[in-house]
Amino acid sequence: MIELNGVSKRYGRVLALDRLTAHIARGETVGLLGPNGAGKTTLMNIVTGQLAATSGAVSVGGFDIIRSPEEAKALIGYLPEQAPLYDEMTVRDYLLFLCRLRGVVPAERDRHIADISRLTGIEAVLPRRIGNLSRGFKQRVGLCQALCGDPEVLILDEPTAGLDPLQAAEFRQLIKSLQQDHTVLLSSHILADMEQICRRVLILRDGKLLRDYAPGNGEEGLLQVEARIALGKDQLEKQLSRLPGLSSFTILKSDTPGITDALLMAEKYVPVERLLFEQMAALNAPILRLTRRRSTLEEVFLAAMKE
Repeated sequence: MIELNGVSKRYGRVLALDRLTAHIARGETVGLLGPNGAGKTTLMNIVTGQLAATSGAVSVGGFDIIRSPEEAKALIGYLPEQAPLYDEMTVRDYLLFLCRLRGVVPAERDRHIADISRLTGIEAVLPRRIGNLSRGFKQRVGLCQALCGDPEVLILDEPTAGLDPLQAAEFRQLIKSLQQDHTVLLSSHILADMEQICRRVLILRDGKLLRDYAPGNGEEGLLQVEARIALGKDQLEKQLSRLPGLSSFTILKSDTPGITDALLMAEKYVPVERLLFEQMAALNAPILRLTRRRSTLEEVFLAAMKE
């Protein structure tokens, strides 16, 4: 549904995006995660046609965003970090205005507004001025405007920013309810949003794609292995620093002299257990315990930032 092929964006000497390539299939919910300045908002602005890439190509639903902008943009509903609201208008008048802009035929406008208002839970505030609404309701109205015209793709930039924990939880459930009928690309600093909503997470830093991680799939992301080894802390740390294929490792606290616990992280294709066994066997250092577990998104993200 969304194709990114070698997308780069340069502002003078600053490279905001660096040859980013990714595919988002129809019906997928994909998150963009990264520190400030990673290129997330720049990428969203390029996908929505507000910015032109310096090089590379973007297509939405098979339409190139530069060569066929009207066809591509007709498929997109966009909620930027600051929702484009008019405080002096009532919610109903605002949505009617958007229906006119987005080509909803007059005979269908009332029904369409009723449908998307019910979907986003703003039916009760339709007669109210937007400026008098709470932050949570304003965000819901922002999502409702993104749904005007029944776009196939929703692009959401920090959709739960500024919401209290209850509002954020409700908004996550709202986004999840839209996944069945929409392709969703969202950006967030909140890891709970990503783990609970997204099928995949693209981790960016300095405009580069570092990870394409699937939080709900144990076969994806980094592999974690917890090991208890009959070796002193300093010696084990020295040996692990030489172990090929590790993304990172952490020496854990151990209360028994001469025995050290460690957490090893590596890409899923690295045979960590075999490599560790061979290394420790050469040292005649028994492995007392070896346990595999799936990494959390936070651990994957922090490991990516360290590389």
